[in-house]
Amino acid sequence: MTLLSGLLGNALLSGGVLALAGMGELLAERVGVLNLGVEGLMALGAVSAVITVASTHDAGLGVAASLAVGAIAGGVFAIATVLARASQVLCGMALTMGGLGLAATIGRPFAGQPSAATFRPMPIPLLDQMPVLGDALFRQSLPVYLAYLVLPLALHLLLFRTRHGLTLRAIGENPAACDAVGIRVLPLRFAYVVLGAALSASAGAYLTLGFVPSWSDGVTAGRGWIAVSLVIFAGYRPWRIVAGALLFGLVNALGYLAQARNWGVPSAFLSMLPYLVTLLFMIVPALLSRGRPGATAPAALGLPYYRDQR
Repeated sequence: MTLLSGLLGNALLSGGVLALAGMGELLAERVGVLNLGVEGLMALGAVSAVITVASTHDAGLGVAASLAVGAIAGGVFAIATVLARASQVLCGMALTMGGLGLAATIGRPFAGQPSAATFRPMPIPLLDQMPVLGDALFRQSLPVYLAYLVLPLALHLLLFRTRHGLTLRAIGENPAACDAVGIRVLPLRFAYVVLGAALSASAGAYLTLGFVPSWSDGVTAGRGWIAVSLVIFAGYRPWRIVAGALLFGLVNALGYLAQARNWGVPSAFLSMLPYLVTLLFMIVPALLSRGRPGATAPAALGLPYYRDQR
């Protein structure tokens, strides 16, 4: 029972990083912008959080710093892709490479040092006394509750239960039609790309203040790319992103458990296993979504919008 509880707890911690980053990517893609810079955003968010808590010893300020840095980087990306209409793929790759390089440079003095402040568990009274599930589910830190419950619920209500959410989804499907009825397509695209980038960067803060917790070059370990694939796997829906993140976290936790218990599985295979699952994330939805409405990408995803070409 203790083994199962530890496995579930580790899976929640590991998957929470992907859940946060995936929510950020979801916001951008729902308005038709493909942001492949999530890996770079996470690295910038991770290092800015570590640097901030080194001087303030406050994890909350570390998250705030990561949100601000992510919003700035997202603003630059949005200027290039939404306003200047540059290639979203090339700009996303530039954001990833630039973010990783900048984070490695400014984070060098902090490499290998434990974070000066971390998120502490926040037990939920009564529920944390449940056998097995109590320790795993209800003695987590605040970012875990946000990643698995608050944010997906808020995004689901926003996208599928409000008029504004309908507008956002329509922009991702047919921006020209939205523009024709008076919807301000470019400002909304810009705003949600910036908001999504900030949220993706906060996943980096979660990584270095809650999951690892320390900074090192390459600490994101490809999680940004996995978050992008997770959005596709989830059919662009918040609750499915949560389920996919938990599944990935479980695979990751099984790898750690196998190494700790010396199950005889080659370490190279265990390191590869989460990324193998990612490939399945890409293949399975493509096979299952044929003919299913709402399971495919927004029609205008990755396409710049030119108002004079409506």
